[in-house]
Amino acid sequence: MTFQDLKITEPILKALEAQGYTHPTPIQQKAIPILLRKRDLLGCAQTGTGKTAAFSVPILHHLHHDQQRSPKRRKIKALIVTPTRELAIQIADNFTAYSRFIDIKNTVIFGGVKQGNQVQTLRQGVDVLIATPGRLLDLLGQGIITFRDIEYFVLDEADRMLDMGFIHDIRKIIARLPEERQSLFFSATMPPDIVSLSRKILGNPEKVVVKPEQTTAEKVQQSIYFVEKKGKIKLLTHLLQTEPIKSVLVFSRTKHGANKIVKMLDRASIQASAIHGNKSQTARQKALNSFKSGELKVLVATDIAARGIDVDELSHVINYDLPNVPETYVHRIGRTGRAGASGKALSFCDTEERAYLRDIQKTINQKIPVVTDHPFTDEGLEPIKEDRPFRQKQSSRPRTTVAEGGSASATNQKPRRPYWKKRRSN
Repeated sequence: MTFQDLKITEPILKALEAQGYTHPTPIQQKAIPILLRKRDLLGCAQTGTGKTAAFSVPILHHLHHDQQRSPKRRKIKALIVTPTRELAIQIADNFTAYSRFIDIKNTVIFGGVKQGNQVQTLRQGVDVLIATPGRLLDLLGQGIITFRDIEYFVLDEADRMLDMGFIHDIRKIIARLPEERQSLFFSATMPPDIVSLSRKILGNPEKVVVKPEQTTAEKVQQSIYFVEKKGKIKLLTHLLQTEPIKSVLVFSRTKHGANKIVKMLDRASIQASAIHGNKSQTARQKALNSFKSGELKVLVATDIAARGIDVDELSHVINYDLPNVPETYVHRIGRTGRAGASGKALSFCDTEERAYLRDIQKTINQKIPVVTDHPFTDEGLEPIKEDRPFRQKQSSRPRTTVAEGGSASATNQKPRRPYWKKRRSN
């Protein structure tokens, strides 16, 4: 199947061809015909499946035809809400690319920067608005934005909205939307809270499910390195200096950890930058642009900041810290090996992360090969046996024993004063 088979208007087909896109991905094949019929859609799909084009192309198609029939002053007719600034910018870039040969304007708004330039662009008039929840509600409250003319609404990465505490903001946004609209709802997972939210947004939707987890895990060459926690930075430095790594996205569990990794790499004369929530938007965008252009080889990121990072020729992903959610691992390694290219995912595992590794291997239904030939291997860590339970960490409290037919006693523990024996006051 080609995009021409989907009956998309000619100028958008021309723009897709200019981007090098001729054959739609599975989610695009399923979703675009539904959306061209103006049906609500519930999509279960992760970033990297092509879902941005799956919703942006039909929206642009409809807006273009509406504009041809009755050209009017620009009003916000399509609203896309997404959890992070990086993802919002990425979506805006896609709308710009696909609307290259039609007269549809879009803009993106997000927090962390002054609102002046964003407000100026909005007042000039736009057809499509891509926004993060906080700044959207802020400008809505100021009366700078109105939802009165919105005909198309997209909630992207709803499960991340839940993780980041945006659900209450989303409910406020939904309450202000016109009842007559086409609604699209995308989420990588469907926990009960997300299912409940989808019912409030959608009417009688058609459902599209695309699960790339297994194919992602299969097409990316994975490996695990057992290493002590204190040896991780030495191992990372060693790999960056000895392996043929063209570009690498390094995942840290925390913002502080990301900064520390960059600092330690700098001591080893390895240039790297970090992106996370505490960085200014200007600094984050500068680092991301340098990484995408190839000027920067190493980018260190937290999971939330990495949403929206889409680099076609990313050769490696390194999990400096293993995630405690298996699906996050799949999402991370899916950043490499895109568009048919090969990619490698290297993961470090210390003693405390063994349980995370076990859960990851169960989720992807395969054992990740262990690399033992490296100078920082932890001899105390052996490959995990799936049927061996993990030891619970022993409490530092004195162990209490109960003799048969007796009462509890504890070593080196003072007997408690009975509650009825109060201390006398002098």
